[in-house]
Amino acid sequence: MSDSPIKTRREGGILEVTLDRPKANAIDLHTSRIMGKTFMAFRDDPELRVAILRAEGEKFFCPGWDLKAAATGDAVDGDYGIGGFGGLQELGNLNKPVIAAVNGICCGGGLELALSCDLILATDSATFALPEIRSGTVADAASIKLPKRIPYHVAMDLLLTGRWFDAEEALRWGLLKEITSQADLLPKAWALARLLESGPPLVYAAIKEVVREAEDMKFQDALNRISKRQFATVDRLYGSQDQLEGARAFAEKRDPVWRGC
Repeated sequence: MSDSPIKTRREGGILEVTLDRPKANAIDLHTSRIMGKTFMAFRDDPELRVAILRAEGEKFFCPGWDLKAAATGDAVDGDYGIGGFGGLQELGNLNKPVIAAVNGICCGGGLELALSCDLILATDSATFALPEIRSGTVADAASIKLPKRIPYHVAMDLLLTGRWFDAEEALRWGLLKEITSQADLLPKAWALARLLESGPPLVYAAIKEVVREAEDMKFQDALNRISKRQFATVDRLYGSQDQLEGARAFAEKRDPVWRGC
């Protein structure tokens, strides 16, 4: 049996990535580098369309950085590998949907990792926090990502106080897609992944690139770039076999068969 802290399961176009580092699923440099290679491989595999990120056990999703590893020599500013901390936060051109299935404690870098996913499902017992401020450090990625996901004043409250909040509050502010029981978490994550797997991958890629690239643009500038087909994924979509298939399927009143080309 492999002793790797990262386990993967592949079914069709879906890749399940499991963080399995007892006792708390904290991430050290070695684990982060493996996660980076895993998600890069997912990004670059044309047969894979959707990823699920989960963690082993019911108590911890991920508390973030492994302080025990830091105490024995892992540098906080060390080499996290491809994609930065956890392999997702800085992974470029990831134009495929990623679902986080959160159970238990999700705090610090663990919450930042979840925020790097497109959709977050969580158990009713999940708890969240950005406690970095209490140790005199900054939740840097969360300071960028969180105010873009939830109302500014709520994000600032969580960043400035470091307080804990539960799944109900996370859902209320729009951080979560859905709350589930522990037993339903993985089945619902897989059901969502299968729904996305059945969708048009070229459209997903275009959505993710436009959302990412348009973030710092003026509204009209972003529209102009789309109309001029200056987004690579949008240009690829228009005139593709999938776009033609979508039109044919609509006209013929049948489900489309997407090929990603």
